[in-house]
Amino acid sequence: MTKLDFSSMSITPASTLNILLALALAFIVGLFIYFVYRMNFRGVLYSPNFGLTLVLMTLITTPVVMCIRESVTLSRGMVGALSIVRFRTAVKDPLDTVYMFWALTMGILIGASQFFLAIVVAVGIALLIFVLNRMNLKPANSYLLVVRCAPGADAQVAQVVSKSARRHEMKTKTASRTAVEMTMEVRVEKQDALLSRILGIEGVKEATMIAYQSETV
Repeated sequence: MTKLDFSSMSITPASTLNILLALALAFIVGLFIYFVYRMNFRGVLYSPNFGLTLVLMTLITTPVVMCIRESVTLSRGMVGALSIVRFRTAVKDPLDTVYMFWALTMGILIGASQFFLAIVVAVGIALLIFVLNRMNLKPANSYLLVVRCAPGADAQVAQVVSKSARRHEMKTKTASRTAVEMTMEVRVEKQDALLSRILGIEGVKEATMIAYQSETV
C-alpha cells in the first residue's frame, strides 16, 4: 500500500496565535467597513446582504493570502483557479465597487501580516469618505418627475420646471387625445415647492416625484 507523503503537500503555516489574530482583525475591519458603508449610503434601496458581503470578503481574502504567501507554487495554482471565476452580478452604484476593493485590500494587508498598515489605511479611507460626504459635492437631489395633465398644459409644466429646477431633462412623453404624461429627470432642492407649483397649473391631474440616482452623477 502506497504511503502518502503529507510533508510535501503542506506549507509552513503561521503560529496559531497569529492566525487567530489575523482572522479576528479581519472580522473587526470588515465590520468597520460595513458600518461606514451603512452610515454613508446614499442610494434608494439599502441592501443588508451587500454589507454582509463586505465582511465576508475581508474574512475570506485573509486566509487566502496567508496560504499563498508561504508557497510560490500554491500561489500560481490559486491564481489560475481564481482566473476562471466570473462574477455576473451587476453593481448598481459605482461606489459599491470601491467598498468591495476596500474590503479586498484589507484582507490582503491583514493576510500579509501588515496589521498596522491595515488599521491606518482603514481609518484613513473611512475619514476620507466621511469628509467627502459632508462636503455635499452633489448640488441638488435627483428625482424622476411624472406629470399627467390635459393637452396644452404640458408647455406650462415644462416652463415651471425650467424655472424651479437646476437641471431638467425630458425622459419620456406620451400624448393622447385626452391626456399627456411626461417623465422628466430633475435636480431640485425643494421638491415640495415644485410639486405645489405644478399642481397649481390648470389641467394638471397628478404629479409624482421619485427619488432617482443617475449614473452620470
